[in-house]
Amino acid sequence: MKKLDFSSRAVQVFTLIFLSLIWGSSFILMKRGLESYPPQEIAALRLFLVFVVLFPSTIKHFKVLKPSNRWAFLSVGVFGSAIPYFLFVMAQTEISSSLSGILNSLTPLFTLIFAIAFFKQKIRPISMVGVSLGLIGAIGLIYFSAEHELAKSFTVYMLLPIIASACYGINVNIIKSKLQNIDPVAVTALSFALIGPVGGVYLFGFSDFVTHFQEPNGLQSFGYISILAVAGTALAVLIFNMLIKETTALFASSVTYLIPIVAIIWGVVDGEEFNVTQLLFAGLILGGISLIKSKKKAD
Repeated sequence: MKKLDFSSRAVQVFTLIFLSLIWGSSFILMKRGLESYPPQEIAALRLFLVFVVLFPSTIKHFKVLKPSNRWAFLSVGVFGSAIPYFLFVMAQTEISSSLSGILNSLTPLFTLIFAIAFFKQKIRPISMVGVSLGLIGAIGLIYFSAEHELAKSFTVYMLLPIIASACYGINVNIIKSKLQNIDPVAVTALSFALIGPVGGVYLFGFSDFVTHFQEPNGLQSFGYISILAVAGTALAVLIFNMLIKETTALFASSVTYLIPIVAIIWGVVDGEEFNVTQLLFAGLILGGISLIKSKKKAD
């Protein structure tokens, strides 16, 4: 089987679309999981299941983990997975899945801020313009969608996806600057190897997970979380890390700009209206992503 060439522009664009479809649908899976399990159990189960799925790769790449880079792998696990997974699912106990997904589109902005402030990355002016256009497009989608009325009624739970997006911004910069030369499979497997067991210990030693699993809808909700873990986490994070390696941190993080578009598509399928104004803002997002894309391998 021929491997995908992630240095190809066509493959990069296709990957963005593919990831946006997976992650744009992950919020509804969290919602289904919440029907039987509390947020902390969903986050812990997600981490533990990914650790189990990727364990063979962990064994294969374990020699890559060294004292000099352990902190980087641990940081990727904490900022790229553990904290955001808990914050997003906690947010969805009080706000809608689509609003949570829309707020996630702040990730490229945080990626840009951290790249300049802490990682001393040189960012092209045209990429900054692209980030701005994408952000304007995302805000426009919020304002002209059904989520606008909800967004006007501020709740502290709206801060949780924003904090999670900031964590993602830190994560992609760490991968790009500290783990650039490491195999993306190793980055993914080893980062979960450092945090996944903690999730397992919490689940089976300090939570009511087993009791919740035995409830009438426990198995069904477990199935939704399993799909979230395998497709929305193990597979998607691996592909995302491959994308970061071959492009820029900004371009890879711009996948979150496409998530509001996916949310709108799901809304249309569910009978919601779609207007020309939303189409224009969606076009603005796509234009912003085009500007963010650099021909160089790194900014």
